[in-house]
Parts: sequence; structure tokens; C-alpha cells
Amino acid sequence: MKASELSVTSAKQRNSLGFAKPAGDTRVAVAMSGGVDSSVVAAMVAKEGYDTVGLTMQLYDHGAALAKKGACCAGRDIHDARRVAESMKFPHYVLDYENIFKEAVMDEFADAYLAGATPIPCIRCNERVKFKDLMGLARDLDADCLATGHYIRRIDGENGPELHKAADPARDQSYFLFTTTPEQLAYLRFPLGHLETKAETRALATEFGLTVADKPDSQDICFVPQGRYTDVIEKLRPGAAEPGEIVHLDGRVLGQHHGVMHYTIGQRKGLGISDAEPLYVVKLNAGAKKVIVGPREALGSTHIAVKEINWLGDHSLSDAPEGGWEADVKVRSTRPPKPARIIPLGEGRAEVRLIEPEDGVAPGQACVFYAPNGGTRVLGGGWIESAS
Repeated sequence: MKASELSVTSAKQRNSLGFAKPAGDTRVAVAMSGGVDSSVVAAMVAKEGYDTVGLTMQLYDHGAALAKKGACCAGRDIHDARRVAESMKFPHYVLDYENIFKEAVMDEFADAYLAGATPIPCIRCNERVKFKDLMGLARDLDADCLATGHYIRRIDGENGPELHKAADPARDQSYFLFTTTPEQLAYLRFPLGHLETKAETRALATEFGLTVADKPDSQDICFVPQGRYTDVIEKLRPGAAEPGEIVHLDGRVLGQHHGVMHYTIGQRKGLGISDAEPLYVVKLNAGAKKVIVGPREALGSTHIAVKEINWLGDHSLSDAPEGGWEADVKVRSTRPPKPARIIPLGEGRAEVRLIEPEDGVAPGQACVFYAPNGGTRVLGGGWIESAS
């Protein structure tokens, strides 16, 4: 047999998750939130004959969580995950990660808002809990991989696994997974990333007979009831919010506020001030307890300082050509990627230079890098420190 023929034969022997052994000899740990996406993933791998184990994280107090709708990891969701495991006949474990989650995600969330930033706890949860502690447990269980219900694609490239946008742009979650390291990516699997629409996922749930087939999607951050994040901050840091002034860029004091945590960059409504022109929050100075407002044109930024960069490109971040790396960058989860240059500064930092100004770039948000000219590959990203 020729070497080329051997290679083809070996490839054919790989199962649907990329392992060179039968599905029954491949153990798959599935991160199950109790929602339709992760439930379908668990049912898919179990149906294909994989040695399936379901893992559900208890991240927040059941009593508080049960009163919420549209949030993941609540008591009802744990019950739903358990029912899926029972119906598909695979073992399921509930893991108490409340303390870990509070220390790794919730505390930083509160402190960031009080410091005038706009944090994204879902990214930190993926980085510090799901793809760290939960992945560690999966390895301890001798699982060959950890599968999740995220809408993103993992593609084997010439230099190893690559992270790519989901096939469905409306469901793509790549922005929330930029901190995934190459080592983690080698262990992760995302079986839903290739689906064209969410309707396909629900159709699969119906086909598998899952009770969650019509369950609404999660909307809120899991520990923020009804989206009122300020209530959570007050509970975690009672009395920490300090009043101050609402100041125009030209120096005029326009009003008073009850804490910078009540405001975000780009906000227009609910400022509690009157002026002849529409005003937006353009900066938060937590140290001086000031909310600075100005006209819409003052929101535009072309230079962004980014820190804690996780780089997923084929070459080192520091090996950038003259003028930096060409890329498309996304500064908010709801914004489309825009052309930019990434100028490495060393020590996990870079300056991102946008070709055209972007409004409302906020410290604490993520700046995620994609292959240029509309490419689907995720090249990494970092946390926005400042913008001008």
C-alpha cells in the first residue's frame, strides 16, 4: 500500500468528532446548560453511539435562579438537563461551581462596572470556568473531548485546529470565545457550528424527542435577574456606588448621578438631564465620579488600546509585518467586524487602528480579531483598555 493510500484509509477511519477509533470507544463529555443547544449536542453524540457523559454547572443560587426567565444555569435548567440525560440514557453530573464562579466572574463583573468599564461576564465564564475547571473535570473522567452547544466552528488547518465563525451569522458566538487557547481548542468540539439556522437545531431536538425542543433561548446573564445588573452590583458591593456630576465635554455641569455604574459608553436615554442637543455618554471617569457627555460625533474612535491578547494566528503576534497585522475587528457583540490594523506593543498588548471610526467603543468590552476581507477565521482578541 502506498503512503498516500494509507493516509486516505486513516482519514476514513476517523469518527465524526475526528478521532481514529470507533464512536463507542470515544468518551465525550458534554457541557449541558439545560437549553436546547447543549441538549441537542448531548443527544447527537449519544445517538451516534459515543460514550457520553453530561456535565452541568451550578453557578448561582437555586432560590434566586428559579424566579428568573430567560437565564441559563437556573434550577429548572439543571432539571431539564437531567431529563435529557435520562431520556438518552447516559450519566449526568451536576457540579457545584458557585464559589469558583463568584470569585472568577461575578466579583470582577461588579468591580469593573464600579470602575467605569462595561464587562462581559460570559467571556470570563468560558475562559475561567467552562474551559478551565469543567474541562479539567472532563479530562479527569478520561473524556477524549469536551463538546459544547456553542455556535462556532473548529476546523483542522495545516498548523492545527482553527476557530471559525459559525455557518449561521445570526447565531455566531465567536466574539464570546476569543479567549480559547490553542490547547483548549485541540480538546473542544462544537457540533452545532455547521448548522445554517436555529430551526435545524430545534428540528433535531424534536427528532430526538427532547422536552426542551420549544424552550426559549437564554437572554439574560445567568446571575442578573431581569437584566438589572445594578441590583447585583449593589448586593455584591453594598454602598460602593458614589454620586457625582454629569459633565458636558465643554465643562458645563448638567446634572447629578447616583453612581457611574448606572451608565455605559454610547448611552443616550435615561441620563436625567436636559439640553438643546441630543447627548450621549462619551466617557466614564470613576476616579473623579464623573459621567462625561457630548454630541454623537464625539463617540467615534479610530485608535483602541487592547490588553490581555489571546492570539490564534499561524504566526506569532509579535512577528507582524511592517504596518501591523491586517484584520477585521469587532468591538461589540452586536457590531459587524470592521477593517483595521493590529500593531503589537509587546506583553500581550496592541494598538488597533480602525480604517473608519467606530462609535461607542467601551473599556471592558472585547476587541476580537478576524481574518481580513470578511474571513471567517478567528485570529484572537483582547480586552479594550481605552479608545480615542
